[in-house]
Amino acid sequence: MIKFVINDNDSGQRVDKFISKALPDLPKSMMYRLIRKKDIKVNGKRCEISTKLMTDDVVTVYVKQELSGTKQHDMSFLKADTALDTVYEDENVIIVNKPLGLDSHSNGEHNDDTLINRIKLYLYNKNEYQPDEESSFAPALCSRLDRNTSGLVTAVKNAAALREINSAIRDGMVHKIYLCITIAQPPKSADIITAYHKKEDSRNIVRISDHPLDGYKPIKTGYEVLKSHKGLSLVKVTLFTGRTHQIRAHLSHVGAPLLGDGKYGDTSVNKRYGVFYQALCAYGLEFALSEDSPLAYLNKLDIHAPEPDFAEKYF
Repeated sequence: MIKFVINDNDSGQRVDKFISKALPDLPKSMMYRLIRKKDIKVNGKRCEISTKLMTDDVVTVYVKQELSGTKQHDMSFLKADTALDTVYEDENVIIVNKPLGLDSHSNGEHNDDTLINRIKLYLYNKNEYQPDEESSFAPALCSRLDRNTSGLVTAVKNAAALREINSAIRDGMVHKIYLCITIAQPPKSADIITAYHKKEDSRNIVRISDHPLDGYKPIKTGYEVLKSHKGLSLVKVTLFTGRTHQIRAHLSHVGAPLLGDGKYGDTSVNKRYGVFYQALCAYGLEFALSEDSPLAYLNKLDIHAPEPDFAEKYF
């Protein structure tokens, strides 16, 4: 028998979702059978798959310990670097400025020094995150940036904030503002452009079409040319959708690829300037959460990263 006492970060989720996280090695088929046979109980009573858990509920799983696959916490974050550029922080969220060359998450090559691991280590050292006290939650990123894109990334400290921010992102209530340099001026000084996007996972590249095609999803990108000089343009971009490589591929599609971009840009121009990573920075965040959201206070904040080095260098 295994017993869990539900804390604030565990509450609000279905019992099957909780069990899947708390006992990750327990086969789902066995979990569902245990629920049907009343061998998983909430507060000593029979539960359904859809039963929602509340703080201080007691979940009891009647299964042999050796079959449970009790969760082993990933402590790899202890090997991460302590460097962290925090732009904003409160009891729910932390917004950091990711440096160029740092992965947001592990890339599968046993890389322990990632942005999320730095954040976990920071919160662990502040005693705001203790893995042994959590059954199903760990601090998480609500957005991510490519390794060679710098700028703002939002992470959450608790499950309630994770649900709120993820819901706001899905509903288009979080707007991400970028600065980039293009090697040609976009078609207009300012515009909102739409197209269709498809990711080719095998090549880690995306395709853009002006017309709907099978497997393509709609994208929407706003841009404004701030400055132009010697063939380069400093462009502010607002994302209305958040697809893989959207800014890089979409601007390239309209004839204004990013300086330094090796996938969608111009290699000869990149060599001429000696720039071999995309000149792209997640520069600002604007929240427009519903007024009844517990995180609605974020709507009043003006959150920006420091101006990227490339903007000063070329303009």
